Amino acid sequence: MSAALPQAEHNELEDIEIALLLEGLYRYYGFDFREYSPASLKRRILERMRAEKIETISRYQERILHDEACMERLLLGLSVHVTSMFRDPGFYLTFRQKVVPILKTYPTVRVWHAGCSTGEEIYSMAILLQEEGLYRKSLIYATDISHDVLRKAKEGIFPLAAMKEYTINYMKAGGKREFSDYYTAHYDNVIFHPSLKTNVVFAEHNLATDGSFNEFHVILCRNVMIYFNKTLQERVHNLFYESLSMFGIFGLGNKESLKFTPRETFYEKLDSRDKLYRKAR
Repeated sequence: MSAALPQAEHNELEDIEIALLLEGLYRYYGFDFREYSPASLKRRILERMRAEKIETISRYQERILHDEACMERLLLGLSVHVTSMFRDPGFYLTFRQKVVPILKTYPTVRVWHAGCSTGEEIYSMAILLQEEGLYRKSLIYATDISHDVLRKAKEGIFPLAAMKEYTINYMKAGGKREFSDYYTAHYDNVIFHPSLKTNVVFAEHNLATDGSFNEFHVILCRNVMIYFNKTLQERVHNLFYESLSMFGIFGLGNKESLKFTPRETFYEKLDSRDKLYRKAR
């Protein structure tokens, strides 16, 4: 039996294996994670390997390229899905106060929520737009890289146990009704009313490889790009800028900023605390 590699050599070998795995994932399946943050990627890949009971990254790559179900499980592991209804309620309250008056001047409203995850924030925005009298003239495009995640988002089914937290978020976000008006409880889950999906289009979209597909009045991408490296962040910022109508609204997450991005000077601040910007040129 050969002696174990020194730690430095072991880490270098793992980095090579991960690069090959990501290249194979992109070339065979079309999912591009090559410009994601290396440390976060490595941690998530090793977590999935332990779950699959596979000892080396090279063996994991072989399994992924020959087993699509294994690939789907990796995709779920690599795509970060931290979300909740009315997450960061101050953002939604500011949206009501500063963005809604602008949107009310438009004959129609197109919203792109990129990286929509399992849909909690999509239903949050649908509720907000409905309460502000905007939903009937709005179309929300909810996109994510993962087919399984989008399927869950379409279902609109969430744990009943989460409703206490979500109700508190909703009230802090300026909610105007009883939050329970929007869902029906069924055993340990709740089902949100189908009317909240009437004007929502769920679609797969890969921010790393796919281009613009419409012109939008609002683009929201909150705490998604923190997992990208600088090159991919710049690509996505350019994509959003090109997809946003003049004077359109751009919303980031509380861990993100336009500072030091290629489009920093192309926006004016609507609210610096809640990371809402308006395209100015």
